[in-house]
Amino acid sequence: MTMREAGQRVQPNLSHFTVASIIRTFREENRTQRRPPGGGRLRLLSEEQERELVNMVIANNVIRLREIQRRVIEDDHHFRGINAISLSTIDRILRKNQFRMKQAYRVPFERNSDRVKNQRVEYVQRIFDIEGRPVPHEIIFVDEAGFNLTKRRRRGRNIIGHRAIVNVPGIQHLLNILTISMDSGNFHSLGGADDEYINL
Repeated sequence: MTMREAGQRVQPNLSHFTVASIIRTFREENRTQRRPPGGGRLRLLSEEQERELVNMVIANNVIRLREIQRRVIEDDHHFRGINAISLSTIDRILRKNQFRMKQAYRVPFERNSDRVKNQRVEYVQRIFDIEGRPVPHEIIFVDEAGFNLTKRRRRGRNIIGHRAIVNVPGIQHLLNILTISMDSGNFHSLGGADDEYINL
């Protein structure tokens, strides 16, 4: 039987070149199946290491890729043996875990902390107590208009469907302090000040 005839007995038909290749592989390697897919670069990080990398971004949504790269190289506990990792690899791992770059949402450190909430309740209760006294009183409200010189990132990363949040400190430098009386409605400016002045 020729190789052409052997190729015509199977469906779909095979050329005699393919039949010759199959016979040669069987004689040299004793197999007729295809080789399993292989080749390419080996995986750099394990599942646990990728999870640790993702946790860095969850803990700090505005962390930079270069900062992640530096931490991975310096961490001999979770990333032992990793002496180099490219920024594109880090970005690819984050994208695989559904992380995307987005606008950072600024949240003050203690805006909704339990301590601040309790202080709000105490403030309202104190106002009620003062207004209930028979002695005449005048409530003066103090407010400040200020600005923060601390630079911060405007964009960060987080899982799809979640905001990229960055905690920002309170006002570091006050521009002006004003007072207003509830009864008279008069404004009084106390001038400019900073945190050191306020804490005195």
